[in-house]
Parts: sequence; structure tokens; C-alpha cells
Amino acid sequence: MATDAALLEIADELYGLPLPEFTPARDARAKELKGTSLAAQVKALRKPSTAAWVVNLLVRRDTDQVEQVLTVGAALREAQASMSADELRALSRQRRQLTAAVTTGARRIAREEGTRVTEAVADQVEATLTAAMVDERCGLALRSGMLTTALASTGLDPADVEAAVAVPEALGFAAPSRDAEPPARPDLHVVRDPEADAKAVAAATETLDEAEAVVVEATAAYDETVTAVEELEARSLQLQAEIAELRSKIDELEASAEETDDELSDAEDARAEAQSELADATRSRDSAAAALAKLKG
Repeated sequence: MATDAALLEIADELYGLPLPEFTPARDARAKELKGTSLAAQVKALRKPSTAAWVVNLLVRRDTDQVEQVLTVGAALREAQASMSADELRALSRQRRQLTAAVTTGARRIAREEGTRVTEAVADQVEATLTAAMVDERCGLALRSGMLTTALASTGLDPADVEAAVAVPEALGFAAPSRDAEPPARPDLHVVRDPEADAKAVAAATETLDEAEAVVVEATAAYDETVTAVEELEARSLQLQAEIAELRSKIDELEASAEETDDELSDAEDARAEAQSELADATRSRDSAAAALAKLKG
């Protein structure tokens, strides 16, 4: 429908703006559209959370990275469906490395737009990228560039993606790539900033600090997985030893059961023979008693 296409066009424009500009721009567009069916729909567009805005910015400013995320996600889901364990492990590692790297890039892009991304927001950004990899519909929501909230999904249960995008029609829409807007160039002679070098060094130092923080976090996560693997390996060895011990005990019990069965069979034969002898003896006694009684009578 033409109305849906117009709404998507307006939403695409609004969700590509700097975060502080969203609300005034939305309200201005709704005012321009007053008297049309679009006015209320535009006015109802929700301001994105900081994490959603960062992801929307990433989709437009680094489309290739986003496409790589979605491609690896599709391969990961295919590997899960075919139960290819080796490929699944390799893709899982690639997924974690990729989402961490892309999140770092998203933080840099946001910083270039004047927004500093906290660790909490970065975690939501990475969770959104992970959700897009494990859940195809989350991938569609990500690619729309119209998220209003961060996404979270394990891939096991369907995520409520309609509630996370500006309009349901956004699913299937691909936000176009956009370059950063160049700053307005004044009509004055540009004088070199004497502190430019110091500012560049400070910016580079900040970037390095953030990268080192990511490395520290990744190292801690790796150390945790190493510890978990070692603990599980030890537990596996212990269980295998217990299983071997139980199997040995079962073998002993089965041998004892066979011997007992043989002894039981012999005992049953002896009982039958004794029962027969008892019956013969009883009959003989009864005959003797009858003969005696006859003689006495």
C-alpha cells in the first residue's frame, strides 16, 4: 500500500537521525502531515532506546559488517539444523568474535556521532547482534534499521520482534547505507588547531583504552570457559571410573546369580527326591499300622 510505503520512508529517515533529533523531527513531520492518515502513525513512532539507536546507526553506517553478521548467523542456524558439531563449534566461536568486534565498531561510530556508549548499552548492542544471528526474524528486525528496543533471543523460543520495531511493516525492509554527514564548511580561512595533534593522541589513546578493555573482558570470559572445561573433564573422568566400578560389580553379581541358580536347581531336585522318599515311607508306615491293627483285632 502507498500509505505503508510512505510511512516506511518517513520512519527510515527518522530512525537514521541523531538520537536527540528524533523527537522534534518526528513531531515536526506529524505536524506537516496534519489532516492525513499518516499524521497519527508518524506521531506514534517511538523514540529508540540508546542501544537500539546505536544498532540502527550501525546498520546504516557499516552495512557490510551487518550483512556479515546475518550471513554468519544463517550459516550457524544451518549447522544447528544439520547437527554438524565441528562446524557448529567453529561458527559459535566466530559468532562470539564477530559480535564483539562489531560491537566495538558500533561504539566507535556512535562516539563519532557524539554519543558515548556505556558498557551496559554495549552489552545490549551485542545481545541484539547475537539475537539476529540465532533468530532469523530478529535478523530481519535488525536489518530494518528501525529498532526501538534492543533484542534478546536464544533461538529456542520465538522473539516478539514486532514489538521491537517501529512498525510491523519494517520486517523485510532493509535500511539503505548512508555515509556520515560531513560537517558544514564555513566560508572562513581555516586555521590549523594548535592542539590538533594532542587531540588526535587523546582520541587514539581513548580508542586503545576501550580496545584493551574489550581484550580484558574477552580474556576473562576465555579463562572462565577454560575453567569450566577443566572441571567438566575431571567430572567426566570421575563418572567413567564410577561406571567402570559399577560394571565390575554387576559382572560379579551376575556370576553369583548364575551360581545361585545352579544351586537352587540342585536343591529343588533334592527336595523332589526327598518328597518322593517321604511319600514311600509314609505309605509303608500306614500299611504296617494297618497290618498290626488287623492282628490285634
